[in-house]
Amino acid sequence: MKYNFDEIINRRGTYSLKWDGEEVIKQFGLTERYDEHTIPLFTADMDLPVPQPLVDALHKTVDHRIYGYSVFPDEYFGAIQSWLQKRHDWKVEKEHIVYSPGTVHALNIAVKAFTEREDGIIIQRPVYPPFTSVIEGNGRKVVNNALHVDEEGYYSIDFEDFEAKAKDDHTTMFILCNPHNPTGRVFSKEELKKMAAICHNNNVLIVADEIHGDLLRRGNQFTPMVKAADHTEHVITCTAINKTFNVAGLHCTNVIISDEELRTQFATEMGMQLASPFAIAALIAVYNEGEDWLDQLTDYVDGTMTYIKEFLAERMPEVKVAIPEGTYIMWLDFSGYGITAEEIHDRIYNKANVLLEDGSMFGEEGEFYQRICTPSPRPLIEEALERIAKAFEDISKKR
Repeated sequence: MKYNFDEIINRRGTYSLKWDGEEVIKQFGLTERYDEHTIPLFTADMDLPVPQPLVDALHKTVDHRIYGYSVFPDEYFGAIQSWLQKRHDWKVEKEHIVYSPGTVHALNIAVKAFTEREDGIIIQRPVYPPFTSVIEGNGRKVVNNALHVDEEGYYSIDFEDFEAKAKDDHTTMFILCNPHNPTGRVFSKEELKKMAAICHNNNVLIVADEIHGDLLRRGNQFTPMVKAADHTEHVITCTAINKTFNVAGLHCTNVIISDEELRTQFATEMGMQLASPFAIAALIAVYNEGEDWLDQLTDYVDGTMTYIKEFLAERMPEVKVAIPEGTYIMWLDFSGYGITAEEIHDRIYNKANVLLEDGSMFGEEGEFYQRICTPSPRPLIEEALERIAKAFEDISKKR
């Protein structure tokens, strides 16, 4: 089936956080202005139609007319195993899969289950804000192994710093984000192998958030941490359908834990969790029949990112941006304008009435950056960029 991703689907009035969440969005301090003309591109939530097999599976579930407690059939686990084997050459045992109603929830459980209060947990800023909140909210300490960025916007790991921090006796966990949000890095097998060895040698548990692992630019290869590590018993991996197939509202993350003792600890801390019949039906449908849709999505997002990069080069050359290796996120560097982060925010959020995400939310390393989530119809992206360019026109003309 050929999908029309240029179609603008009205999401207002559908309980969408992105389009109906004015009160929550303002409460979180994301923007001062939010109205019917706002273009929200701040959250990893596609404005694109999902695969038709998913729609059909959900209709079938609805038509049954009873939505009680559900169990996981063999077909559920088989779909996960088949997808990971086919897409990432990763053979996973059924018994190693633990369901979680969300990835942030899983990270919270892992922090509680495997660390103690005041323990240090390594993250690599600028990074997804909930990584910080699950650490600090549970009384643990953030240990920041900040990524290094070069003049071209390419991010790399400071291994000397990483090892020094892993060697600290108080450091007990490393939360990896790969593909990395918001920089878009897809870490190489060699980089992963080196981080895994450092963690193994220093008894640091790795929790790998790999939920963007299916969202890659053409020509890039994603390697799961367990495929790179020489020792995998200290690696816990979060996988999910929510980003790949735009079903965040169905709450379906699967945590892969090969070590039986760790798996038991994790499951005990989490308690019994049952998925809805909609989540179960969705996962089976997308993993078994969603590959063609994902291929089309990949081409569309690639095209959108090329458009954004070319638009900025022509109309806003002060903004530096690199096309990421993975995710559907772009990380825009506005420091070239020589104005404050507050003024950058005001011009985008209030004058242009476009809702992105301030880079400072990802750590101090992101002070002059903005994160844009690109999987929206291209006409919507075009309108948002035109507004932003107009809001910076007076500065550009002076240069």
